[in-house]
Amino acid sequence: MTAPASASATGLVLTEAAAAKAKGLLDQEGRDDLSLRIAVQPGGCAGLRYQLYFDDRTLDGDKVDTIGGVNLVVDKMSVPYLMGATVDFSDTIESQGFTIDNPNAGGSCACGDSFN
Repeated sequence: MTAPASASATGLVLTEAAAAKAKGLLDQEGRDDLSLRIAVQPGGCAGLRYQLYFDDRTLDGDKVDTIGGVNLVVDKMSVPYLMGATVDFSDTIESQGFTIDNPNAGGSCACGDSFN
């Protein structure tokens, strides 16, 4: 049984599929010094935009969870926007990629790339 999101440092849930995909990408590159960073930045047609990328930096105030061998990192400014969100990986005919289901988003744009 996994711990509830509130018990994690980042407040995020990283599904097994997302953790496995991230770990696979890191292993493929032969990198064990990178973390999966999720951030919220101003931008997009709805006001805020997600950023999801591998990062070798450590920022002051970062929150870190280790899930499935992957360090999941969220900066201190993004934590309130992402609390309780779930990061998943989809690999279907319709779509492939990481997805973020965020209960804090009041609305999103038609492209699904930004939220408010």
